[in-house]
Amino acid sequence: MTGLLLRLAGPLQSWGERSAFAPVRDTAPFPTRSALTGLFAAAEGIDREDEEALRRYAGLEFAVRVDRPGVRLVDYHTVGGGRPKDQTAATSGGSRKGAAVITRRHYLSDAVFVIAVTGPEGDIDRIAAAIRHPYWAPYLGRRSCVPDEPFLLRARVDDPVGELRAKVPLSPASPRHPESGSVERVPVTFLWERRPGGLPADAVTLDTNDVPLSFAPHHRGHGKRRLHRTIEQLPAALLPSQESPLHQRLFGYAKED
Repeated sequence: MTGLLLRLAGPLQSWGERSAFAPVRDTAPFPTRSALTGLFAAAEGIDREDEEALRRYAGLEFAVRVDRPGVRLVDYHTVGGGRPKDQTAATSGGSRKGAAVITRRHYLSDAVFVIAVTGPEGDIDRIAAAIRHPYWAPYLGRRSCVPDEPFLLRARVDDPVGELRAKVPLSPASPRHPESGSVERVPVTFLWERRPGGLPADAVTLDTNDVPLSFAPHHRGHGKRRLHRTIEQLPAALLPSQESPLHQRLFGYAKED
């Protein structure tokens, strides 16, 4: 088994959890397994109707480090309206309402997540190659949410979870977050499918419905999985400083790959 490391950061992210073609387009507070699988499948050029191809991602395991949870933002969004009925926007069922279609779209603003993806060596190499030269460009949940660089931090990592805990530069949770040198350890939220070494007594268990079974537009399907949320104490040396700003540390870390 080997792994890769992704950094998901940008002005906006949106990880749809419960709604599909609904007036309220929600977002989970972290990247879902469905969204990450979809990102890889898009990079590889897999068609949404190809349910069989989704099996190639079943053996992957994800761990999420929440550098910054972001701030929830709701966009009041309208499409169409003010025109004859046959020229207004179509609904998901194909009919036309004759009026503006109104949605409220939820986003995470200024969030940062670092993802450790572990799996068979051949799968990790194939996914990393696709991310470097994607068939369809990656985005953070919605096409309007463009990721920052560096996006792929490392590929072919022997211990990606260990890198999350001890080596990947840490984005400050806020401008007032202590700099490296002022404290020794900083608390950081992690989300695990399986935490190495077992779970502490204060771990929180979450049941999610985000395992993709089908991405077909009119019959999407998802299965359940269990996540565990913990607070890990990471070295404060992972934080940026005036002498070593975040962008410099991130690109330096990525270039070591």
